[in-house]
Amino acid sequence: MKQGSVIISVFSTTPGIGKTLTAINLATRLSNAGNRVCLLDLDLQFGDVMHYLKLSSDKTIATAQWTLKNEPEKFDIKDFLVDYMPDYFTLSILAAPVYVRDAYQIDVTAVETIITEYLKDFDFIVLDLSSAFSSLNLAMLDLSTVINYLGVIDFLPALKNYKIGYDTLIRFEYEEQKIRLVENRADSQKLINSSDVEKLLGEPFYHRLPNDFAAANRSIQEGNPLMFSATNSRLDMSFLQLASKYSDGKIILPKQEEEEKPKKGFFSQVIDNLFG
Repeated sequence: MKQGSVIISVFSTTPGIGKTLTAINLATRLSNAGNRVCLLDLDLQFGDVMHYLKLSSDKTIATAQWTLKNEPEKFDIKDFLVDYMPDYFTLSILAAPVYVRDAYQIDVTAVETIITEYLKDFDFIVLDLSSAFSSLNLAMLDLSTVINYLGVIDFLPALKNYKIGYDTLIRFEYEEQKIRLVENRADSQKLINSSDVEKLLGEPFYHRLPNDFAAANRSIQEGNPLMFSATNSRLDMSFLQLASKYSDGKIILPKQEEEEKPKKGFFSQVIDNLFG
């Protein structure tokens, strides 16, 4: 990768907790800041980026791989990118396969080549990964500059799952500074406080996304990122903050009220007994 390029993976060990929403809105905010951004949907069997944005195309990572392997002299990555284009910026998307059968044909080495050789002119590459420690995901986590490890910690099994995933990342010897803990629906009513999770993991959350169901639902129904469908909502502002942490000050943040300190969790002692 050229100097300054950043690969951000959005990864979770639990499906259905907002991984695609996070990847899309992070990529959109980075694009809006003037960066060249490519979003790869690497949830090969159940990728939802195109559906979320109400886009359709037969250009996918599967067709890109086929051309790269069989007609390399004709390969141009621009032929396989789908552009999401509001009035004033472009977000490029490399879509997941249309057919499930094609997901099984995706070659890890080919994906690595596409990212490192053909997408190297992008400032940011955002990877929406599946919820598994697959060979593809492990290779993508290796390539990543930053791993946004996403979780919704609302009950004990979810906490256990999140901790096992984090311990696995550490066991695979990913640098702790590379792993950024991101909590989704962080301010929802729950029996486990974020501070308890941080104590258990020994690491603070890098970012907390608020529970804003109305904004998220409006975004998905309209097929637009939050910055267009729920502008200045709490969730949109939180993605603005998250993007600003990666964009070297190119995003001007509005003034935010000081966050209320979390109250002591009801399950604090239970967590200590189970895990500590």
